Order: sequence, then C-alpha cells, then structure tokens
Amino acid sequence: MTSDTTLAAALAAGPVVLDGGMSNQLESAGHDLSDELWSARLLAERPEAITEAHLAYFEAGADVAITSSYQATFEGFAKRGIDQQRAAELIALSVELAREAARQAQAKGVTRPLWVAASAGPYGAMLADGSEYRGRYGLSVAELEAFHRPRLEVLAGARPDVLALETLPDADEARALVRAVRGLGVPAWLSYTVDGDRTRAGQSLEEAFALAAEAEEIVAVGVNCCAPGDVDGAVEIAARVTGKPVVVYPNSGEAWDAESRSWKGRSTFTPQEVAGWQASGARLIGGCCRVGPEAIAGIAGALSGADGHL
Repeated sequence: MTSDTTLAAALAAGPVVLDGGMSNQLESAGHDLSDELWSARLLAERPEAITEAHLAYFEAGADVAITSSYQATFEGFAKRGIDQQRAAELIALSVELAREAARQAQAKGVTRPLWVAASAGPYGAMLADGSEYRGRYGLSVAELEAFHRPRLEVLAGARPDVLALETLPDADEARALVRAVRGLGVPAWLSYTVDGDRTRAGQSLEEAFALAAEAEEIVAVGVNCCAPGDVDGAVEIAARVTGKPVVVYPNSGEAWDAESRSWKGRSTFTPQEVAGWQASGARLIGGCCRVGPEAIAGIAGALSGADGHL
C-alpha cells in the first residue's frame, strides 16, 4: 500500500484526484505506441518510462495512479510470443511500477497519501479493433467473466489499492466483471464509456449502473473515456441509482480521426466543469485520453479551491 489511509476513507473525507492519460504522456516522451499492445508493450521493453509517466502525474497533483495494464492481457501477450508466466509477471509489474513512482514522489517531498489503481480494460481492448467503443462482442456473460478473471487474479495478487474496471462499453461486460471480482479481496470501481445517457452498446445508464448497486466489492461507479459534456448527466444518474461515490475521468474533448489516426479539434475540459461534477456527487475526478499533467494540476487546483487552469 502506498498510504496507511484507505482510499474508501479518503473518499468520505473529500475528492480524490486521479491521473490523466498514460498513452499521451508516453507519446509526449517520444515513445511509439502504434501496435496492438499499446502502452502495455513498454512493460516489457521500457518499464522505467511507465514509472516516469506516473511520477509526472503524482508531481502534478494526482492522488491515484492508474496502472498501464489496460491492454495487458494473457491473450494479447500471447500474440507477441510471450508465455503465460511472463505475461503474469508483466501484468503484476504494472502495479509495482506505479508504486515505485509513488515512492519517488514521496522522496521528492510529496506528503499527501498516494494510491494505485490497477487497470482492467474491456475485452475489446484486447481485440485492438475499436470494439471497446461498441461492445456487443458476441460473447456470453459467462465467457466474459472467464476472460477477465485470470488477469484480475494477477492484478489483485499484486495488492493495488483498488481495481479500475474501466472503459466498459456494455452492461453485459460490466455484469461479468462484477462477478469476476468477487472474493479477490480488493475493492474496485466500475466505469463506462458512454454516449449521452447510454452506454456505447446502447443500454440506459440507469440499467448499467444499477447492476453494481448491491455489489459490495464495487466502491465507486462512473464514466471515463467519454466527452466532458457527457459527464454531468452520468454523475447524477450514478449517484442516484447506486448511492456510491462517483468516479469520472473523461477525455479532453478532442475527437479521434480513425482515418488519419490523429486527434482533431480542441480541448473542452475546464475547471468549472470539475466543480460541477464534484457538486453532483463525483469523488474520484481526473482525465483520460489527451489529458496530461498540466490538466491534472488544474483539476487539483480547482478541487482544492485554488485558481487552477486546464
């Protein structure tokens, strides 16, 4: 653990700042992430780069580092010729690299509690074909649970503070993950990628959040990897339906152009929005794609009452 205070206790005391996008921070440092493993490739090739990315966010004001295991799966590593034992080592390493960044931050004078959230992305992330933004993979809930459970066991065994079940496009996959985290002994948050008031697969957010309402293992619910404008309604629904703390970490507001493989437009992420999310019930607040350390510093400033700008 990176702190003697549990994350659940911290949420009761006030907002907690999450980090920003791992991929954009690694790309800004000059790393090529244009293969199917995305940032998970660097777990094997340049693990120190991942620690540096986490450290940048801690120094910017993040309280929680989300690990680089979003796209780290046994199946994905197997496609690269990495056997199951080595894949398990790399998945667990993602947690240790975030812990190491926390130690380095504290050695540099950061005195606030720091936590590690172990990322588990959706099944579609392993496919690396964009289906994590569509869902509806043609798999049953039982098949999805069987896919997720082995990786979650490895992540839980590395003892993060929380599991981040993130960027889920489909309530069926969320149902599988709620089952898959039972008995692991590590709390989890559950967050969807959404389009307006529905999941990417088209289910209502009331339905999607309700399936986690009675799950003891799920300590927060919310949204990530969506447009900032989609957050307000989702926060209200998540808080009302579940009564749990809400987690939000949207993208910058820029749009991904699949043809040119580049981001278009401008950021629409503002500190004023962050204050509104907090007022509606959000307790874990950060950013996802294209949200970097400067933006996280702005979020931290906005939540502390300082004059932050993103």
